[in-house]
Amino acid sequence: MVKRIVANIHTENIAKAEVFYKHILGLDILMDHGWITTYGNNQNMDVQISFASGGGSGTLTPDLSIEVDNFEETLNRTKEAGFVIDYGPVVESWGVKRFFVRDPFGKLVNILCHV
Repeated sequence: MVKRIVANIHTENIAKAEVFYKHILGLDILMDHGWITTYGNNQNMDVQISFASGGGSGTLTPDLSIEVDNFEETLNRTKEAGFVIDYGPVVESWGVKRFFVRDPFGKLVNILCHV
């Protein structure tokens, strides 16, 4: 089951997001690794939008990030369906296990779970 979907917006100027998403819309900075900043809130419904200059670990910025509750099952179903894994699976230093795959429309999707 999908637990969360996060849209990732590529930008070379991550700081420009703060005025609109923090000050105008009232979102909090939930994560800031320098190359990616995620805005959201701590309400029951997860609302997040990330701005990134890359995908981390030298990867491209994914178009979508989808958190799943059963990573291995999702990875196996992805492979069984014939989709090519573009990156991973790998456990990243910031605490996620993930792989990248392109959806049927060519969008780069980051499938992940927290470790």
